[in-house]
Amino acid sequence: MRSKVRKARKPALGRSESTEDHLERIQELIEQKGYARVADLAASLNLSTSAVSNMVRRLAQRGFVNYERYRGFTLTTTGRQVAQQVKERHTTLTEFLQLIGLDDQTVDREVEGIEHHLRPETLALLSQLVSFWRAHPEQVQAFKRFAKHPTARTGPGRPNANKRE
Repeated sequence: MRSKVRKARKPALGRSESTEDHLERIQELIEQKGYARVADLAASLNLSTSAVSNMVRRLAQRGFVNYERYRGFTLTTTGRQVAQQVKERHTTLTEFLQLIGLDDQTVDREVEGIEHHLRPETLALLSQLVSFWRAHPEQVQAFKRFAKHPTARTGPGRPNANKRE
């Protein structure tokens, strides 16, 4: 057992989870309503308007949003690119977890827990696996059968691996 506790690390691309969550939600609001305002973002993230206003100012300073006080804000090209990356990562993880048979509530919880911590290379492999499974649904079914009967599997690190007959 490790004696040191690891600090929570920043997401794989160096942006904070909060930054990514805000950008993702801003993009969703713009897609839904055609615009984004601090009050709308605060309500959708269940945060205070002052906390969201401070974050939007920081996002503007970092070049992710164009912000005019009392007028709302839009994503910059960089902000749109980041929001799109976050959305694609979210979609890939959601599809993967649904394909392996998790229920929607578990999928939502798990995606929120891991989406900010995957390296782009890992995400690319998961995306390829999702694409493969979509093209070969029989492989998804084979996996589900395999996962349903863990005691039937043997090998290093698996049940019955060291069982002597």
